[in-house]
Amino acid sequence: MEAKQSVRQKRRVLVVDDNAVLTVTLKHVLESHGYEARTFPDGADALKHVLHQNVDAVVCDLDMPQLEGDTFYTTIERIEPRLADRFIFVTGMASDPKYKQFFERVGCPVLEKPVESHDLLQALERLLAREA
Repeated sequence: MEAKQSVRQKRRVLVVDDNAVLTVTLKHVLESHGYEARTFPDGADALKHVLHQNVDAVVCDLDMPQLEGDTFYTTIERIEPRLADRFIFVTGMASDPKYKQFFERVGCPVLEKPVESHDLLQALERLLAREA
């Protein structure tokens, strides 16, 4: 168990969502489970961070100002393809027909808001375990 904890402490997770209360909550949950978490209110700010910092996973909403989650994802797909395989979408728009084809194409985990912390942590563990 000790080795697993030390590995998790090194993991950097971005939380990209314009809901400030949710991002604070998710940041707290992630940090209390050994992750380093950074929050951003939209994809534009998160993209600037990704260009200059290593990131292990992204927890991302869809409907955000400036750069929506699907556009943020497709941009990451082009500039940092390794990271595109490490997205978890947390959204209230999962059943919206506008995003159905997008979700089918990318195959990323999608969690419906309101998300339970244990569901997010399990999805993140599975996502990060795929690289091991």
